[in-house]
Amino acid sequence: MRRYLVVANRTLGGAELDEELRKRIEAGPSSFYVVVPNTTAAHYYSTPVAGGHLPMPTVDRTIDGPRSDKEATAQAQRRLDELVAGLTATDVEVEGHLGSAYPRKAIQAALADHDFDEVIVSTLPRRGSEWLRADLPHRIKRRYGVPVTTIVMAKPQAERPTVGDGESGPSVGKTILVTGVAALGGFLFGYDTAVINGAVKALVSAYKLGPFMAGFAVSVALLGCAVGAWFAGGLANRFGRPRVMVIAAGLFFVSAFGSGLSFSQWDFSLWRFVGGMGVGAASVISPAYIAEISPAHLRGRLGSLQQLAIVTGIFLALLVDYGLVAAAGSASEELWLGVAAWRWMFLSLAVPALIYGGLALTIPESPRYLVAKDRLKEAADVLRRFVVAKPDKKVAEIEETLKSDHDFQLSDLRGPAVGLLPIVWVGILLSVFQQAVGINVIFYYSSVLWQAVGYDESNALLITVITSVTNIAVTVVAISLIDKVGRKPLLIVGSSGMFLTLATMAFCFQQAQVVGGKPTLPGYLGTVALVAANLYVVFFGVSWGPVVWVMLGEMFNNRIRASALALAAAAQWLANFAVSVSFPKLSAIGLGFTYGIYAVFALMSLVFVLKGIKETKGRELEEMA
Repeated sequence: MRRYLVVANRTLGGAELDEELRKRIEAGPSSFYVVVPNTTAAHYYSTPVAGGHLPMPTVDRTIDGPRSDKEATAQAQRRLDELVAGLTATDVEVEGHLGSAYPRKAIQAALADHDFDEVIVSTLPRRGSEWLRADLPHRIKRRYGVPVTTIVMAKPQAERPTVGDGESGPSVGKTILVTGVAALGGFLFGYDTAVINGAVKALVSAYKLGPFMAGFAVSVALLGCAVGAWFAGGLANRFGRPRVMVIAAGLFFVSAFGSGLSFSQWDFSLWRFVGGMGVGAASVISPAYIAEISPAHLRGRLGSLQQLAIVTGIFLALLVDYGLVAAAGSASEELWLGVAAWRWMFLSLAVPALIYGGLALTIPESPRYLVAKDRLKEAADVLRRFVVAKPDKKVAEIEETLKSDHDFQLSDLRGPAVGLLPIVWVGILLSVFQQAVGINVIFYYSSVLWQAVGYDESNALLITVITSVTNIAVTVVAISLIDKVGRKPLLIVGSSGMFLTLATMAFCFQQAQVVGGKPTLPGYLGTVALVAANLYVVFFGVSWGPVVWVMLGEMFNNRIRASALALAAAAQWLANFAVSVSFPKLSAIGLGFTYGIYAVFALMSLVFVLKGIKETKGRELEEMA
């Protein structure tokens, strides 16, 4: 009797492998030992066949680590059973079946414990299967002296997803709910970056900070955001989108208590940096996930949920700040449990962190991640529920764009345009201009800003809350327009409006008079500056706020999306840091000068949009450059 070791990498049930096995069966009495690498089956079992079978050995946990994916386990077992059922000749003996989570160890153990006449390796033509096609046969021949036959197969039809189960097509309501959960990452972004608005003055007083250190304390979280954004793409490709969301929520939760209970400016800065890493990771994963699970005709509106969540987070953070200051009388005064109001502002961050982390555990994995991991049935199911009624074609398209998929390397983004692909530079510049126009100065420093021109602390915070409500309203308008008007027209309108309103603010603050050591806007200029500031928020909120996040999620193709988005988001956070940390120093020179700089950047953003942006409305992700 000839003994064969069959190593079948996701190819059970394929015609090529079936033909090879039948050739061996027809040649004489045969015995088969089957190993299925890279599944989550992770257990031994046997199926009786004509001619009998041998009892299976006890599970060896050093070879066969247990897994929890029941669907994949059932699928692997079903495919093994189909193979065994197909070996119907009376002289066939099946010695063992192993669906292994640790294939190299499993194959080595089988070769060490049995004498085989031949090893048959059946694999797919994918980059991840190279070790089975080349490395494994070479090692087996060299170490064990056993001949190896390698079969490179087309993907078996049995593994292709099919619809014919009577299930209904995608539900818009469910898609909105799932993308809404993902967009909560934007809520963390908005809440975290705005909650410090009401605490700046008390923080400066508590830790006796100068202008530079005040700017650093406000902005250090943004450095953490850049770090989190940079690593998020690789983590998402390895562990999946929802898992990275949970990690981000955990970092955010720890930061809430660390910064709220800090005892010096240095540990405060450390905990803000930690929270920033969570926010940065969420800022990358949320738009990528939303783009990947949304139908093309809804992607703009659903992608805008990210910005709606951001501005809602900003609003709620400022409302909490206002309520705490109203209750305590001042951010520096003690409130509950003898803890100052400004510390409660940061402690409140723990609540949205818990909500985000809990809800992230309830959403499905991205279909593009599932296809990349060869979990096609699951990918088809997700696509059917949220994207298209018949997912077969979509799965094939995703597979095609992922053919060269591999672990992220910086070289993937390199190109002829100053070292990077042109599309990557477009993403980076979109991110930088979104911050360079100074929008976050309004949300980080507006309380201090309005106090500086004559408003008391409570009224200054109230003005800031009103501004954030305006931001939410115009974001809702943007959501209704983005898939009708398109991305580029909104950016053009936004850049033009921001330039005019920033120039108006620069003019007003240039006329400020110093009274009692503080700048004061005389007469009507205070009203004009207030109106211009809110109109500036309107133009930003209807354009650059939501549109940039939508475009970053959809403008890159499947192969580089997570990595390119990570680089663009990291650039955005660094630009945000540069603007935020420099504002105290620039404002010391003059607010008119400061807003004049932001007006110049708004004008530059208009030129960039006209020359460098291509419309992405209605295009499928698989069509992107």
